[in-house]
Amino acid sequence: MKVFSLKGVKRKPMMSKTEEQKKTLALEIIERLKTEYPDADCTLDYDQAWKLLVSVRLAAQCTDARVNIVVEKLYEKFPDVDALAAASPEEIEEIVRPCGLGKSKARDISACMRILKETYGGRVPDDFDELLKLPGVGRKSANLIMGDVFGKPAIVTDTHCIRLTNRMGLVDGIKEPKKVEMALWKIIPPEEGNGFCHRLVYHGRAVCTARTKPYCDRCCLADICGKCGV
Repeated sequence: MKVFSLKGVKRKPMMSKTEEQKKTLALEIIERLKTEYPDADCTLDYDQAWKLLVSVRLAAQCTDARVNIVVEKLYEKFPDVDALAAASPEEIEEIVRPCGLGKSKARDISACMRILKETYGGRVPDDFDELLKLPGVGRKSANLIMGDVFGKPAIVTDTHCIRLTNRMGLVDGIKEPKKVEMALWKIIPPEEGNGFCHRLVYHGRAVCTARTKPYCDRCCLADICGKCGV
């Protein structure tokens, strides 16, 4: 009996979906996640736009739960934009240090609050490009502000979004946040983007996890998910 070796033989790659197929898949995923997580919202606590700006900066490489605890102490001492703008980076760092990267985060928060006070009258701008000019604000943060605060179309490409949309087959092996965002803009209805990304966070924490094998047996998307890389 001859034994055939696959060494050196190129396997035919899986065919990626067309843009129309991805749009159809995205709509079905959106509806199922709405049913599964009807009350999904931002997991950072805030009651004013500038507070979300602060929390988003602190959330880099830190859990939202820890940020929510830390900012309570921050706002007790600095209750508004003017107070925080007047604080030194060192004073801010002393409080936010538990979130990690305390020096850079405190520096960005201090500079950001000063700009809000001096340039925007203490208000957070509702323009995406203006938000990107603020210290410590990248596309992910700007999209979160646009969607949650101003109710405008937004796609927040955090780690959950990148991981899940690749696994589902909505994007094809793309890991760079901006490229994932651009790919999703083509297939996600603008009015659905913000809620969709919030639900991906909930789903990514509960089911389609990163540090353990995903729980596909209890996933509401099991029969339509591409399970790419799983």
